[in-house]
Amino acid sequence: MGILQKIQLFLFLTMFCLLAMLKIDSYIWKINKNVPNHRDRYLQAVVNTTRPHIILIVADDLGYNDVGYHGSEIKTPNVDKLALSGVRLENYYVQPVCTPTRGQLLTGRYQIHTGLQWVLWPGTPLGLALDNPTIADKMREAGYATHIVGKWHVGFYKKEYLPTYRGFDSFFGYVSGHTDYYTYKTHHEDMSGIDLMENDQPANISKYYGKYSTRLFTNKAEDIIRKHNPATPMFLYLPYQAVHGPLQAPKAYVDQYEHIHQTSRKIHAGIATCMDDAVGAIVNTLKLRGMWNNTVLIFTTDNGGKINKGSSNLPLRGGKGMLYEGGIRAVGFVHSMLLDEKVKGSISKELMHVTDWFPTLVKLAGGNLNGTNPLDGFDQWETIRYGMQSTRSEILHDILPKDGSKVDPVNDNILNATKRSSIRIGDWKLMTGDVGIGPIPRRTDAIYLYNIQDDPNETNDLSGLLPEKVHNMLQRIEHYRKGMVPCPLPDIDWRANPRIRNGFWEPWL
Repeated sequence: MGILQKIQLFLFLTMFCLLAMLKIDSYIWKINKNVPNHRDRYLQAVVNTTRPHIILIVADDLGYNDVGYHGSEIKTPNVDKLALSGVRLENYYVQPVCTPTRGQLLTGRYQIHTGLQWVLWPGTPLGLALDNPTIADKMREAGYATHIVGKWHVGFYKKEYLPTYRGFDSFFGYVSGHTDYYTYKTHHEDMSGIDLMENDQPANISKYYGKYSTRLFTNKAEDIIRKHNPATPMFLYLPYQAVHGPLQAPKAYVDQYEHIHQTSRKIHAGIATCMDDAVGAIVNTLKLRGMWNNTVLIFTTDNGGKINKGSSNLPLRGGKGMLYEGGIRAVGFVHSMLLDEKVKGSISKELMHVTDWFPTLVKLAGGNLNGTNPLDGFDQWETIRYGMQSTRSEILHDILPKDGSKVDPVNDNILNATKRSSIRIGDWKLMTGDVGIGPIPRRTDAIYLYNIQDDPNETNDLSGLLPEKVHNMLQRIEHYRKGMVPCPLPDIDWRANPRIRNGFWEPWL
């Protein structure tokens, strides 16, 4: 073949390749013709193909002894399989009640730095401060599609506090802390109404009335996954209603526990098993969409289980609302094909806190922390993925001001022990004030010190034997107290009454 013929052949092949690429490109634009800015979306998708999809599942009031892999009689085979083949977080903490945990998860900041320290009741004119970017804001900024299905519970009194104004592309769920599993009615004081929203509007309740919330939320999440273009990374925040009260579960699930004689425990078990099936359905849908191998799934509870509602935190002491381990040590794990082989099926004893999800997931998503307020969370991805040592050495569990409108003074630069507070430093945990119900009467002037590594069930108070350690840990709490912002808890605003708002709980100001 002569030189001229070779040149002609090269030009022909080059032109053929260019035409083929243009043809493929044109086809891609056609199948994406209904997507706004489809060319930009396509180019972004090419960049994003290696970024993992992130599924963040939050169970509500799930106790330490409410999952099978902790030895519970409750059947949770899907959760067990994921946990036992992933990384189980067994030194991981949340807050003792819902709203503070959710606020910390969304912002990566302690509640003493956001002011969202109290449980928000329906009608409370308060919300997660708008000067705190949420994890969804940062995920969206990094090119992720962002969705929430389930419980919000960090304020809704003004429209700008709703999820779709806080970084989420879509929202389906309820905005308060509790609701009926079938009717979606929420009662508080003398007010009652339907609590179910789609994006920023009341949902068409005629479509959903009578559908069990765990199944409904799962169906909505599955629908999001099915419609999602896998080339674009997705952040799906799935805070279930389960296993929070009221005690309602489909009969088929309750019937599995006829051997449990305590009625509340029996129904609670049914709620938990139904949620477990929901987790399995989410995983199967991700697999069918070809997304599972590039997904990081996080499972956590928001606080310990409520003992008088059928939950169990054994062998840990205490439960929801308490600073004992049963109230704050969380059921939590991470499952992903992206985990290093050596950590799959392992237990991590590294110290972790719910604030850590913010920097961990934002960095995992290829995002940045520019524009955030100072964070209390630490990036734990190397710890989770490779089993490396955690950079966290302490956790502020709580500081509860006596008066929510201001930060209280102290004596001699040491926090007044009559006030409820707690901190974990290394293996040691200090608690002061009214920390919750125990085998001894409540004391409001008490100090408790436990070595959690040696005494995880908090049976041996060492505060009287180690006064210097107590003093040093009190000083550390005082350090945090000095940076504490006011934590207001305004009275209920009766203008929120659903009776004057078409029967729905929704923004009223």
